[in-house]
Amino acid sequence: MKDPGKYSFGTGDRFSHQGKAQLEALMKASSELGIDITPVWNKSNREHNIVHSEPADTRAEADAAVREMNYSGSYFVDADHINLNTVDRFIDHSDFFTLDVADYIGQSASDTDTEGFVKAHRSFCGELKIPGIEEKFVITEDYLRGFASKFLFAVNEAAAIYRHIASVKGEGNFVTEVSMDEVDQPQQPLDLLFILKGLADLEVPVQTIAPKFTGRFNKGVDYEGDPVRFGKEFEEDILVIKYAVRHFGLPAGLKLSVHSGSDKFSIYPVIGKLIRKHDCGLHLKTAGTTWLEEVIGLALSGGTGLEIARLIYRKAFERREELCAPYATVIDIKPEMLPHPDTVDTWDTLKFAATLRHIPGDPDYNPSFRQLIHVGYKVASEMGKEYTDALVANAHIISSCVWENLYRRHIIRLFTSA
Repeated sequence: MKDPGKYSFGTGDRFSHQGKAQLEALMKASSELGIDITPVWNKSNREHNIVHSEPADTRAEADAAVREMNYSGSYFVDADHINLNTVDRFIDHSDFFTLDVADYIGQSASDTDTEGFVKAHRSFCGELKIPGIEEKFVITEDYLRGFASKFLFAVNEAAAIYRHIASVKGEGNFVTEVSMDEVDQPQQPLDLLFILKGLADLEVPVQTIAPKFTGRFNKGVDYEGDPVRFGKEFEEDILVIKYAVRHFGLPAGLKLSVHSGSDKFSIYPVIGKLIRKHDCGLHLKTAGTTWLEEVIGLALSGGTGLEIARLIYRKAFERREELCAPYATVIDIKPEMLPHPDTVDTWDTLKFAATLRHIPGDPDYNPSFRQLIHVGYKVASEMGKEYTDALVANAHIISSCVWENLYRRHIIRLFTSA
């Protein structure tokens, strides 16, 4: 079975120019902190469609970065947020598959499947004590039936996607992640337990799972919610996974995955403390933060670079309803906090960069400005060579922004916080 390692980072790259800089950050974690983090270059079907790229481009970027950086560790290319309708374009080029079944949560399984699930798991009825979790879980037939009506269809869909991939690539030749994070309500620890039991019953060797956590995980900005409550839930999920591995025959390296995980600085110390406490793994997706660092790097380059950064914001501002619509559940932009493009056109390099860069406590930092540019990569895509030529021309500054952001603001915060 392919092994993503104890720790892995999803390092998405919208325009396939920052693979070396991303890998440099992960290699620094190994050389300077003694922490090995497996790179996973991820890109979703939606992102490919918007920027007119193909999964082969992501594979080519990853292979080139590994070759040019003389990297000898494991690495993966993730078919991010795929389903049966979208997976085929990824199969030849990916060896990590994020099976996104969030849209199927709440769809009712057949009466036969529901009753079969209840019958098969009736032995769980009563009190269940999971080591490390203070409260006992009380499981009833009504709970099992309610779970099946909400989650069983999604679990079955994950199994169908897995079997389709395995029929082409062969079992053991790829990493399997199951994603259920882009929904309104978090899954409770008991729900996670039976999701894992359902996957085990259907022989899906899930290696990383991305539940919906409490609080808001908006794109490119900090966590919104109660870090204490998040920590309790995250720890219980860790303990549920440990129980599931012991009792359900799931892969020993099964670990939690945190999606929209970039820039969640207020909970990195919580996550870091808990993964060290329980000696468990983590997959963290940090995709969009790299695109933002590209724009910051362009702004800091001045001249044409700054003009392009200003133009991206102007067009994003003018088209904000269109650009925000696909991301409505994972952004929270306050319109009154968006500066007018005419004002932004007066900003110098440092002002633009400080407003966009996520530095907690910086008086210039503007989360709404940042989120709008986060979803505005379609504008850059439409600029074509004008944008990508600017990336090449200013590669030195941009690559420094990318690796420093990933290493200093993400990796160090996550793995060295007390």
